Amino acid sequence: MGDVEQIQQEEIAQDGFSRRSFIKGVIATGASVSASSYVFRDGSVVRAQAPGSVERLVTLTVNGQQRRVDVLPQETLATTLRYKLGLTGTKIGCDRSECGACTVLVEGVPHYSCSMLTHQVRGRAVQTIEGLEAADGTLHPVQQAVVEEQGFQCAFCMPGFVMNMVALVTDQPTATRAEAAQYLSGNLCRCADYNKILNVAERAVAVSREGRA
Repeated sequence: MGDVEQIQQEEIAQDGFSRRSFIKGVIATGASVSASSYVFRDGSVVRAQAPGSVERLVTLTVNGQQRRVDVLPQETLATTLRYKLGLTGTKIGCDRSECGACTVLVEGVPHYSCSMLTHQVRGRAVQTIEGLEAADGTLHPVQQAVVEEQGFQCAFCMPGFVMNMVALVTDQPTATRAEAAQYLSGNLCRCADYNKILNVAERAVAVSREGRA
């Protein structure tokens, strides 16, 4: 009998089990715990969702298209749009709901995408600045107003302002300059180019109103 076998026999005699049997037990226990994550359904094996867990592979409706994406439970909409879907028009500025650079429309309502979980928009229509241009290349009235008024300086904040203005011309089609300023107060311009921005808002409201006439 070799030295190893002799040691194993002595361990069994002393404790009633060996290291080998202990390791086998641990492996068997781990396998049973892992297997508990799966259930049989319709003759096939599928992974079961733990209570309170969130499905990671979800379908989002963004700019009129359905996109299938792997989303972490605590992932923000801004992160998903920029780094999973490649829609980098949505900017992340403060990342704490203060500057508005990440503003997108969810069912037509402006939201800070940096503070909204992606899982919250499942089944809801999301629109980013990439989705404003018409299929034939025609710019949205707000986008056209930006071009005509040469609004914004560095333009980092522009996508958020533009998305909020899109909601403005829909919600308040007769908004005055003062009303537009109040509506856009949740968006900040680091260049403080607010005069040009409000010129854009006024023109966008006017063009939109003419389009409805």
